[in-house]
Amino acid sequence: MAKTLKVVSPVNDQVYVERPFADGKAIETALANAVRAQKAWRTVPVAERVPYIQKFVDAFQSLSARISEELSWQMGRPLRYGPNEVRGTLERANGMMTLAESALKDIQVGEKEGFHRYIKREPMGVVFVVPAWNYPYLIAVNSIVPGLLAGNAIVLKHSAQTPLVAERFAEAFALAGLPEGLFQYLHLDHDDTSKVILDPRVDFVAFTGSVSGGHSIQKVAAERFIGVGLELGGKDPAYVRADANLAFAVENLVDGAFYNSGQSCCGIERIYVHESLYDRFVEGCVELTKQYRLDNPLNPETTLGPMAKRSGADTVRAHIAQALAKGARALIDPALFPNTKLGGNYLAPQILVNVDHSMDVMKEETFGPVVGIMKVKNDEQAIELMNDSPYGLTASVWTEDEAAAVRISDVIATGTCFMNRCDYLDPYLAWTGVKDTGRGCTLSTVGFEHITRPKSYHLRYKTK
Repeated sequence: MAKTLKVVSPVNDQVYVERPFADGKAIETALANAVRAQKAWRTVPVAERVPYIQKFVDAFQSLSARISEELSWQMGRPLRYGPNEVRGTLERANGMMTLAESALKDIQVGEKEGFHRYIKREPMGVVFVVPAWNYPYLIAVNSIVPGLLAGNAIVLKHSAQTPLVAERFAEAFALAGLPEGLFQYLHLDHDDTSKVILDPRVDFVAFTGSVSGGHSIQKVAAERFIGVGLELGGKDPAYVRADANLAFAVENLVDGAFYNSGQSCCGIERIYVHESLYDRFVEGCVELTKQYRLDNPLNPETTLGPMAKRSGADTVRAHIAQALAKGARALIDPALFPNTKLGGNYLAPQILVNVDHSMDVMKEETFGPVVGIMKVKNDEQAIELMNDSPYGLTASVWTEDEAAAVRISDVIATGTCFMNRCDYLDPYLAWTGVKDTGRGCTLSTVGFEHITRPKSYHLRYKTK
């Protein structure tokens, strides 16, 4: 009997969609088609690849309403926020199209009498993309669009929580007229995912997920000499300096902490506030948090939906319980959010004070609607605490002094530094991390370097 993938919706704990897992024949067909299609695609000039992506953008936009509703059912995100995912996906696709020709052009190394010397950016070949469910289109597009623009074929294995995302990508590329075989998806279990990584026809793996998942992917890939991009966990900090615009910082950091029910690798999980602003900042965060509405995500008034997985909600509860046992204080009464009664996935937002770095909520990735806030005396203390983490994805400084923001950012171990912003990816900037956040890079001109390989041409044209 064929194995099937069942998505249990966090909305109502019912099976929302069921799909058969790909069997050996389907996997073989997909990889053979990818190799065949890529051989022709790699000869197509970049300028001729771009129009296909533009048609994809148009097709994807036409699917916006359907995409938004499916996301609510698959992962619990409020329907009102679905268009944000669509807009972000389009922004990144458009950005990478703009950068493609310049990023992929030959690198000239200077004149030398009697020689032509340059470096070409060769496509990897077949890129296997394994993204996460929490921003399922945004994460996937980071590798899919640049990968195609660079001359690769893409095989997508999306999260078991969001399999319809893969199907919607396929639909949009089909509407765009992308040559057959260049983009394909497979619904796979863990064992078959490993088999695909080990297949000699796969040339690069782009994975987004947990640290443990990253270790597993890297271990499998290590049996071959192929590139692996790993975007893993985060415990992103924010520092509110004494000169910060207080109201602006409150508004944006509460959103950065609770958007998507806190299920964001670059969401705000810990906040350090200068002692002169601390009390007012905390008060502002509490008042704003109380305005959230926890409810069925299909309700247009809902601003906080259920967490995607019961196990994730249980982790959040455990982190909160441990913090409270160690002396933390919770400032949000769950009774203000009566819809917690809807089920174990429905979790009220929480703000914790009297926290310290002995607590998991300030050290380990919580990945849910809870944030800890600590008082600090100065920049030096804030920097020390921000760096006291096994992760390094993003960090934000809230200040009116750009020079101070740069000075602080220079000594923070992180992939992206923000000033007066958080929880956002600019497609023109490199998306990368340090420490347990992983390795590799997507987006920007630098991102193209990770899905291509350099090939040197050393041509002596004078032999006499």
